[in-house]
Amino acid sequence: MSSSVYVHIARSAIQARLDGGHVDKNAFSPLSPALSQPGASFVTLNLHGRLRGCIGSLIAHRPLIDDLIANAEAAAFRDPRFSPLSESEFEEVRIEVSLLTPPQNVSYRDSDDLKRIVRPKIDGVIIRYGSMQATFLPQVWEELSDFESFFSHLGTKAGIGSDPLSHHPEVYLYQVEKFGEEG
Repeated sequence: MSSSVYVHIARSAIQARLDGGHVDKNAFSPLSPALSQPGASFVTLNLHGRLRGCIGSLIAHRPLIDDLIANAEAAAFRDPRFSPLSESEFEEVRIEVSLLTPPQNVSYRDSDDLKRIVRPKIDGVIIRYGSMQATFLPQVWEELSDFESFFSHLGTKAGIGSDPLSHHPEVYLYQVEKFGEEG
């Protein structure tokens, strides 16, 4: 299936909400049987090269088309870090869709062991410690390219602190297939 279909679904969902309605998912369903299968996705919005919203699902729990639509709407209008996307911003925003593989729990002894297991720019990482959890998509390695910085920021995001591995949190790895708009 053309990669542009995933991005087109996300863009159509946001446009429909801006217009006060809902996207007609039946218009997309015939394009691929994969859209009706459970899928986990993240939708990332970038405006002028800066993050403008990013919401997603770590675990497939609904049909992929529903996940794409819900995450696109949430990234545009309900990401708590940003105000809702405006019509003028929508004209310039670039959309990226990431389809996630199921997360795999990783056994590790210490941070050196984990450093040998995690593959920068390939693996997305979830850390979980008690009720605290956070993830970074593999794309985050482009900004936080060294292991220590990546995990320090991830720990802070999770609320565990800047040295999360000292708590020996649960670690899960996943990969993504990424689709985006040019520009």
